[in-house]
Amino acid sequence: MELNLRLAILAAIKAGEEILKIYNEDDLEIELKSDQSPLTKADRNSHQVIVEGLKASGLPVLSEEGNAIPYYERSKWELFWLIDPLDGTKEFIKKNGEFTVNIALIALDTPVIGVVYVPVTRVLYFASERTGSFKVNIEEDFKEEDITRLFDLAESLTDSQYPTIFTIVASRSHSTKETEEFVSKKQEELGNVNLISSGSSIKLCLVAERKAHVYPRLAPTMEWDTAAAHAIAYYSDCRVYDYATGNELKYNKENMLNPWFVVSGQYE
Repeated sequence: MELNLRLAILAAIKAGEEILKIYNEDDLEIELKSDQSPLTKADRNSHQVIVEGLKASGLPVLSEEGNAIPYYERSKWELFWLIDPLDGTKEFIKKNGEFTVNIALIALDTPVIGVVYVPVTRVLYFASERTGSFKVNIEEDFKEEDITRLFDLAESLTDSQYPTIFTIVASRSHSTKETEEFVSKKQEELGNVNLISSGSSIKLCLVAERKAHVYPRLAPTMEWDTAAAHAIAYYSDCRVYDYATGNELKYNKENMLNPWFVVSGQYE
C-alpha cells in the first residue's frame, strides 16, 4: 500500500477515535462559525490529529478548520491534502452516527487518494488511482501495524451489484425543492423508485458501493465536503459531475464552493 494512502488511513482512524471520545461526552462544546454552521470540540481535535498524522508526507494541508490560506499561495500547489476533520457536524450533534472523517490527496485539481471513515460503524472507505476503491471494517483493537492486513481484508466496491429497484440517495439535513423535483422526474420516468436518506459524505460512498444508483446534490457544498468521497466514487467507476455542465468536479478553485452536482454510477 502506497505511503500517502497509509498515512491518510491511519490519520482517519486516529481522528475517528478522538471524535468518539467526545461523542460520548455530555458537553460537545458547540460554537457557531461566521456562517452560522456548528463547530464542536470534536472538529478541532480531529483537525489536530489529522494534521499531525499527515506531517510525514511533507505536503501542505488545507482543512475546513484551517482554510484561511490565500489563493495566490495554494494555487501554486501541485499536490496537497484537502480534509474535512468532521463532515456532518449536525449529524454528530444529533448523535445519529452519520458523520465522517474525510481526507483527500489532490493533484492539481483532481483527487488521487480518498479516505472516508465512519467512526460509529467503524467502516472505512479508501481509494487511489493505483488501487481502485475499497471498503473494510476496522476492528476495535486495531493497531498501526495491522494496516498491512487491511488491503487483504478489504472488499472492492466494483464487485458489488446495484439494487433491483432504482435507488436515489438524498441528504438527511439539506433537502431542497430542486432535489424533490429530481426525484419526482425519476419516478415519472421509471415508476418504482426507492429513496434513502443519509448524512455527510456517506451519500457519495453509497453510490460508489452500488447501494444507490444516483445522488443529486442540488444544494451548496464546499470542496472539503466532497473531495475524499469523490475519489471513492471516481475510482469505483462512478462520476461526480457538475449538474449544469456535466463536467467532473474540480478542486482548489479560488472560490471553494462546489457547483450543484450529481454522483452517478455506471449502471446503464
